[in-house]
Amino acid sequence: MKRATAQNVAMEAGVSKWTVIRAFTPGASITEASKAKVLEAAERLNYRPNLLARSLATNSTHQVAVLVDDFANPHKLPFLEKLTASLQAEGLVTMLININQHYSHVHAILNADQRQVDAIVLFGTAFRDEMLTDHKLGRGGPPMFVLARDSQIEDVPAISCDAAVAIAEIGKHLLEKGYRRPGFMAGARTLSTALGRRRNFKEFWRTSLGVELVEMSAERYSAEAGAQAARDYLSQVAPEDRIDVLMCENDALAFGAMDVVRSEFGLRVPNDLAIVGFDNAAPAASPAYSLTTYEQPTDQMVKATIDMILERAPRETVNFQGKLVVRNSA
Repeated sequence: MKRATAQNVAMEAGVSKWTVIRAFTPGASITEASKAKVLEAAERLNYRPNLLARSLATNSTHQVAVLVDDFANPHKLPFLEKLTASLQAEGLVTMLININQHYSHVHAILNADQRQVDAIVLFGTAFRDEMLTDHKLGRGGPPMFVLARDSQIEDVPAISCDAAVAIAEIGKHLLEKGYRRPGFMAGARTLSTALGRRRNFKEFWRTSLGVELVEMSAERYSAEAGAQAARDYLSQVAPEDRIDVLMCENDALAFGAMDVVRSEFGLRVPNDLAIVGFDNAAPAASPAYSLTTYEQPTDQMVKATIDMILERAPRETVNFQGKLVVRNSA
């Protein structure tokens, strides 16, 4: 059975095709009697308006492309759930694009632009600024927003957790606990779109105690990468020379590091080595980790992003304050 068209509804209701289109266009000029006649005919024919066709007339598809490249991060799924649910509540449809070694940011953005999305959200993706200024992208594309990371591009606002405030809270807590030999585990390095956590943590200890930070680098933001980075460090450094507290750039790295610290090296957390994460992902609260971490204000960040997409707020970079969640690991 063929799907009913606007022309079918027009014939059934005894009106023009354009009257049918106006009946399904919010704010369009149409009498209540004509609209009721069209809606009754549409109900009988089980007609639904073609949103793609409507987009040609309104220049809006009500679609938002969300680019993600870090599916190993346990914090991503609940954050993504909030984002997509909030977009849907506003009548917007999410187009999820997986950024990986075979599909770059430039390809994804070009693809989304060709589908005429209303906006593009780079959700926590480790993009390089050079990618977004690639000549292939040109001008006049959909507005772009960076969610949960920083942006150094003037026309691409970032909506993120205030790293300076977060690290200051974490550092103060660790100082009060008596830790004096800090280390930091960073995830995959990018050219300029950093999270700001390593930089602020390094500056905190240098300013507070004149202490230099021991740095570790994981290849990816995953528990496996965090485990390997911790394994490499502990294998190469004598016990008496090791750090006494490790700040990880996110919880996924902290989970991996903690597993290796305890199971492979027999160290106690926090007695031998304290560990701190960032994000407050679900496993952090479990007895298996009881991880001290920092919770991002996801509700505020999602709302701000959507307000900018819908032009209810100025398109500008904003930072929100989260909260320190103290547990047994540090």
